[in-house]
Amino acid sequence: MKLSKRMEAIPPYVFASVEKQIREKEAQGVPVLNLGPGSPDMPPPDWIIDVMTEASRVAAHHRYPSYVGAPALRRAWANYYATRFGVELDPNTEVLGLIGSKEGVAHVALALVDPGDLVLVPDPGYPTYASGTIIAGGTPYPMPLLEENGFLPDLDAIPPEVLDRAVAMWLNYPNNPTGAVAPLEFYEKVVALARRHDFAVLSDNPYAEITYGDYRAPSFLQVPGAAEVGIEINSLSKTYNMAGWRVGAALGSRTLVDALMRVKSNVDTGIFYPLQAGSIAALEGDQGWIRERNRIYERRRDAAVAGLRAMGFETAAPQASLYAWPRVPEGYDGAELALRFLDE
Repeated sequence: MKLSKRMEAIPPYVFASVEKQIREKEAQGVPVLNLGPGSPDMPPPDWIIDVMTEASRVAAHHRYPSYVGAPALRRAWANYYATRFGVELDPNTEVLGLIGSKEGVAHVALALVDPGDLVLVPDPGYPTYASGTIIAGGTPYPMPLLEENGFLPDLDAIPPEVLDRAVAMWLNYPNNPTGAVAPLEFYEKVVALARRHDFAVLSDNPYAEITYGDYRAPSFLQVPGAAEVGIEINSLSKTYNMAGWRVGAALGSRTLVDALMRVKSNVDTGIFYPLQAGSIAALEGDQGWIRERNRIYERRRDAAVAGLRAMGFETAAPQASLYAWPRVPEGYDGAELALRFLDE
């Protein structure tokens, strides 16, 4: 059987590879505490689950759902952005429902990237930014996230000829995996750069509501004109403890939302409606429970950071996200150390 040449360029997905090794340990009777992918271990509130359950009893809700998401779900996303970020979006043209944000991250490359195009991706970063680019025939161009720059890409260090060739730039703040945050001024600079070099900005923002203390994460779309140069991809997975539900959205540029919908409608379908009903309840309901959930995460963060420091790791306490990013000891790289933890 002959596979496509594309398969030679697609690396194994890192979490799938590690998951295989974890399963092998568990088969040996070894209890494994998985600190990897940031998967919430608490359920959403009962009232969200109740709405989803009740909707699943309606016969019509088991038909094929809309490709773009129910009007009520798109309105709920638009209202959330208006309330939370002060961003006004047209739910009919600037909001698209996704089967989880990962679907949108991968598919948007098919809407933007031609063979040979460059896409600016953070390094380190969520693997699908690069793999989606490769699947579409493009070339990922790494933007190093360095501690001395607050784990923000140094925009001034990107060569002008690279910026001219780039068709898109991926951003992700609060960040996976560094836990870093980005000020609105950084997004303002990105929007200006995108206008000057005519590339799309793709902001991945699933951690905006997982914040600690008084910190409140902004949205890229808060910058005037941001919706003209890019989209933000968001998700209910982390915010509402709904990772297994697979509900997300792409919001912003009408051109990109429409292009992503055309790709999406050719390769998959819409979100199972009962999941949409629960998602509408989550977006429109009382948000107070999120603060208590974040306090639980904050206690865990403090315990993890204290434990790492006691073991001799240098690490900052993140203001947001589900991740700490310790400096590994001399003589190791991160992957080697993670596998040693798994073994020992």
